[in-house]
Amino acid sequence: MRRLISWAALLSCSALAALQEPSPGPPNTYVLGPGDEIVIRAPDAPEIADRPVRIDMQGLINLPLVGRVQAGGLTIEQLEAELTRRLKTYLVEPQVAVSVNQYRSQPVSVLGAVASPGVLQLEGRKTLFEVLSLAGGLRPDAGDTIRITRRKQWGRIPLPGTTEDPTGQFWIAEVSVKSVMEAQNPEQNILVCPFDVITVPRAQMVYVIGSVRKPGGFVLGDKEILTVLQALSLAEGLDRGAAPQNAKILRASQGSTTRTEIPIDLKRILQGKASDVPLGPDDILFVPGSTSKNLAYRSVEAMFAIGTGFAIYRGAR
Repeated sequence: MRRLISWAALLSCSALAALQEPSPGPPNTYVLGPGDEIVIRAPDAPEIADRPVRIDMQGLINLPLVGRVQAGGLTIEQLEAELTRRLKTYLVEPQVAVSVNQYRSQPVSVLGAVASPGVLQLEGRKTLFEVLSLAGGLRPDAGDTIRITRRKQWGRIPLPGTTEDPTGQFWIAEVSVKSVMEAQNPEQNILVCPFDVITVPRAQMVYVIGSVRKPGGFVLGDKEILTVLQALSLAEGLDRGAAPQNAKILRASQGSTTRTEIPIDLKRILQGKASDVPLGPDDILFVPGSTSKNLAYRSVEAMFAIGTGFAIYRGAR
């Protein structure tokens, strides 16, 4: 009997890509692995019933007539060919069809600022963009970079700046969100490998609320700093009835759930009589109304405490 290479030794990410290169006809590119459940149909071999068969942790299946077969590391077409070859001992022209009932062998974790974070199962060749789409896409508060962590057994991540993690067991790389989502650098839309961890950090933001025309959260670009006037511009200016002379910056205090109030006279800043003030990540610029200052201010902390009511805007970068 022909000796088959172990599925774990057979595959690297580059080998997987090679297996999945387009070929004439509609090839099934999914690579089987431990935990996958398959159904084998062989009309001329009633001993092989149409029942689910689980691939064991060594990548093997055990069937009547053909015995133990290495399924892990093979595509569906390759397994069909191997089973057909073995059945030729008993049948003249055996017909074999294999289908996947459950995908369990190629998990990818997608974490952070995506619509549906969690563990996905790769089904065939999937790029970074496709995997992010399967996770529901990026949330509006997603940062400007995507981090990929890959087990070293799958080979170095083909991205500039790839580094080893401190344990020496993983490759780590980052790619720009724009490069992937806007196809600015198509070569950075890399093939995702099993057990990759894709992390989309939440962006740093500033918030402008109160008597402005477009209240909400504004995403800071990479290493970008916003001043009070710039943030007010993003919020499309003051609303009617604003009391800019009583504006405040609400700044989170490290190790505390409360915020520090920093009074600013936004009216004097707008008139050029006072210097503009820089805002830090997660700062809140609060512009009260002239008739309900105290009530509006008290509502600010309440809204942030329950995490409601804030639109998020991402400017062109």
